[in-house]
Amino acid sequence: MEQTAHLWLFFVLVFGVIVLPGLDMAFVLASSLTGGRKAGLSAVAGIIAGGVCHVAAGATGVAVLLKVVPSAFNALLWMGALYVAWMGISIFRSGAAFSAAPLGDRLTPAATFRRGVLTCLLNPKAYVFMLAVFPQFVRPEYGPLWIQALVLGAIIAVTQGAVYGAIALAAGRARGWLESNPAANVAAARVVGGLMALAAVVTAVEGWRSV
Repeated sequence: MEQTAHLWLFFVLVFGVIVLPGLDMAFVLASSLTGGRKAGLSAVAGIIAGGVCHVAAGATGVAVLLKVVPSAFNALLWMGALYVAWMGISIFRSGAAFSAAPLGDRLTPAATFRRGVLTCLLNPKAYVFMLAVFPQFVRPEYGPLWIQALVLGAIIAVTQGAVYGAIALAAGRARGWLESNPAANVAAARVVGGLMALAAVVTAVEGWRSV
């Protein structure tokens, strides 16, 4: 297979994984709806930074350790699922999750960024991808492995930025309408909170089956 086709195939696989609803997407959506466009983009930046860490782990062999020691993977699996489920339940129980709040009650962009990194690092779907897919696209005949890791990492980051960025911008716009419609606000809080909790459960089950 030519290297160009090799990279296009990797992009298709990455895009397919990213557009599937999961923990990262749920966090970006919730951040945008609760904090606006700036919070949503901060969440996207955190997810991308977490993705960079995943690539570094895959390139240095840390992912292999997680495969050799299933208990470590299982710990990440449940930590990530419980973390996002907790956020989802908190939003679900809030009667006005998307209403304008005092600045002191909002997360700063830096705090949202850190949560985005943590959400990505605790996302078992990413580890499954790094264990099962990433190693197949790092080949000695295509040059230095570190350069290949950089290129593949760039593809992941750009795809995350495009997909999650679009979600953040769309949700940020919807937030203004929700603030002026209390009934829709409450309903949206229930839906988004429920989706986050559901994403956590589904991710945990699928990740557990992949171990």
